[in-house]
Amino acid sequence: MKLREGFITYVTDGEQIMVAAGSSADIFHGIIRSNETAAFIVDALKTETTVDKIVDSLAEIYDAPKAVIVQDTQNIIKKLRSIGAIDE
Repeated sequence: MKLREGFITYVTDGEQIMVAAGSSADIFHGIIRSNETAAFIVDALKTETTVDKIVDSLAEIYDAPKAVIVQDTQNIIKKLRSIGAIDE
């Protein structure tokens, strides 16, 4: 899975912002503001990856139960899928 081409991210005032451009703008209209964890996941999706790889990377950074990391990751990916931001 990977972030769909045309979804562009940038950081402003310490916050990641994502917008759809080009043909992706036909799929989603709006701006997505990401917290630190969501921004990490979006950045990981800029290259081909899996949920397991993302979870393992987050587990190395955050001192949280793995079940919480898995649930949070799945929730964020579900939201990204709902707006058409992920290519499977």
